[in-house]
Amino acid sequence: MIVTHKDTAIAHGSGKLEVFATPALVSLMENTAIKCLNGMLDDREDTVGIAIDVKHLKATPVGKKVSCRASIVEIDGRRVRFVVEAWDEVAAIGTAVHDRFIIDPEKFMRKIE
Repeated sequence: MIVTHKDTAIAHGSGKLEVFATPALVSLMENTAIKCLNGMLDDREDTVGIAIDVKHLKATPVGKKVSCRASIVEIDGRRVRFVVEAWDEVAAIGTAVHDRFIIDPEKFMRKIE
């Protein structure tokens, strides 16, 4: 992705600077993890994020390219654990351990209504 003004700390309310926001980094990391599961779940399954331990290591200015990679490192029942890395054109900008839980979307939504 290319960092735009909508991805900045000031736009997310997480700071006053025009740099890639930590909430935007977390979103990128979660979306990347979800893409790892393409083709692994059946049509009646989805996942929800249940934990993320993220370290935002370096600021990235608007206009710079950010890349992200997620790897599945553990599956324990319905919990899937990922290690996620993000970097810009210069260096690593973030790392995370992210857990997602496999759910039945219909049952999940009935429980919260």
